[in-house]
Amino acid sequence: MAQFRLDGTKVLAVTLEGGGDAVKAKNGSMVAYDGEMAFKKLSGGGEGVRGMVTRRLTGEQMTVMEVKGRGTCYFADRACDINLVRLNGEKLHVEASNLLCTDSGLRTGTSFTGLRGASQGNGLFTTSVEGTGQAALMSAGPAVLLRVTPQTPLQVDPGAYVAHQGDLRQSFQSGVNFRTLMGEGSGEAFQVRFEGTGLVYVQPSERNTLGGDV
Repeated sequence: MAQFRLDGTKVLAVTLEGGGDAVKAKNGSMVAYDGEMAFKKLSGGGEGVRGMVTRRLTGEQMTVMEVKGRGTCYFADRACDINLVRLNGEKLHVEASNLLCTDSGLRTGTSFTGLRGASQGNGLFTTSVEGTGQAALMSAGPAVLLRVTPQTPLQVDPGAYVAHQGDLRQSFQSGVNFRTLMGEGSGEAFQVRFEGTGLVYVQPSERNTLGGDV
């Protein structure tokens, strides 16, 4: 299995031992490698026809490449911070633009996210990663990992959302966000409310959205 490690906070080093070892990474994110590597562009961001069709319908872009070989490959993108997540049979939901690299054994696909996708202009689907292995997430600045419990639900600005995992339910509020609460926002905006038990990754910088100032 591929070995993931961070080289600083903004570069992911993945060591492959050959014999079928492979990872899937954001297309164009390779910055250096040693040893013998082969790169193959894959069609669609998710596996199967459903993943390809839903991304085409929603306009969500996630072009990935498969990397095989023996040696160490280094990945980075826009000097983003990188966070490693180890999955042991769980499912991780992540914005496509925040997913850098996964073990080839992890299954990727699409899942419905409702109005949050519409508010961000990223379509109604987000990427799901499931199985056993590691995934590397990107964030604009060091990601903050927030725990949700039945006693402590969480409100998140959709522009700062990166990923979540666990038994979580999402609901959406329109016309309200953190800036409108302070009287500084304008236009329609959204908040995402998480309830249940799980973890939510947020970044300290907000991506541009189509739902208003968020």
